[in-house]
Amino acid sequence: EIKSIKNLTSQKPKIRGVWKYRNFIPIPKNAEIISMGEGATPLIRLKRIGDMLKLKDLFIKLEGSNPTGSFKDRGMTVAVTAAKAMGARAVISASTGNTAASMSAYARRAGLQAIVVVPKGKIAGGKVSQLALYGAAVLEVIGSFDNAMKKVLELSERYRGFYLMNSINPWRIEGQKTVAFEIVEEIGVPDWIVVPVGNGGNIFSIWKGLNELRSAGIIENLPRLLAVQASGASPIANAFQTGKYADISSPSTVASAINIGRPVHWERAIKAIKESSGQAVAVNDDNILKSQLDLARSEGIGVESASAVTLAGLRRALEEEWIEKGERVVLIGTGNALKEADQIPNRFPLNILQSGEGLEIFRKLGGEM
Repeated sequence: EIKSIKNLTSQKPKIRGVWKYRNFIPIPKNAEIISMGEGATPLIRLKRIGDMLKLKDLFIKLEGSNPTGSFKDRGMTVAVTAAKAMGARAVISASTGNTAASMSAYARRAGLQAIVVVPKGKIAGGKVSQLALYGAAVLEVIGSFDNAMKKVLELSERYRGFYLMNSINPWRIEGQKTVAFEIVEEIGVPDWIVVPVGNGGNIFSIWKGLNELRSAGIIENLPRLLAVQASGASPIANAFQTGKYADISSPSTVASAINIGRPVHWERAIKAIKESSGQAVAVNDDNILKSQLDLARSEGIGVESASAVTLAGLRRALEEEWIEKGERVVLIGTGNALKEADQIPNRFPLNILQSGEGLEIFRKLGGEM
């Protein structure tokens, strides 16, 4: 299906990751590129889980391998490059953690000040640690991400020196679309791409990238998109299924990265799902945590809970017969398990062996001399 990939990539052979696709990123040619080698993340076959689900071609795109541990780095390298080129002195964002961590790192790389607004007490410990490490200026607000976003919009209107870095920033979309390029370049066009959805920007970015490949004559067919949300924060999935959109005033889910009740890109997300002849589904927290555990213990893949919604959603799609057994499926694993390092031992307690119990296990597994 891939006619030619040559025009997709930079002519400089040593460039890898996001900026390998410089020809598709409309940043000024004289801009100083702010990069830490983001992109070029592993695309890993899930053989054991695939066998259990009777799916021969099941993959996960491990975006937690990016420099700050999430897919946000793809968009942030482009957005901070643009901010620097435009003369910004400070960048600002509302965040459930990953955007703030990524923005803070890339701001430091560019010599800019990072200001983040977060919902108090609702950020995973690994992400708080990153904000402390990068020295971001942090403003906490009571409520959810949506309250933080409202505050950021107020601040960016009042103080013109702040450059807004949330997903409404179009440069973020330009970076995030490159995950689609990498998937197509490595395995061709899959039948389905399964995406965790919070604010809706990433699924729109992926769809934008795929359509650009088709417009360039690089691919002919497009995959279908499966959008997956947590049931406690599922305005997009609800709207897709019912035909009527409504905000969720108090979203609640263990998957804090997608705990968003008023997604900025809800219309774009639904448009992408519909144009792809795809589906949207909501999954509960128990199934999310089960999927997080299954990925770790069946495949050795450590993702944060927001990424694990993809496996939970895939199971639901197979039950509903939206996805057929012979189809090629790619899950987007948006963030690393270490983002939730403080929470994981409480969810899945450490298996500490007693002395006699340990000896018996050693005998069974290792054989006795």
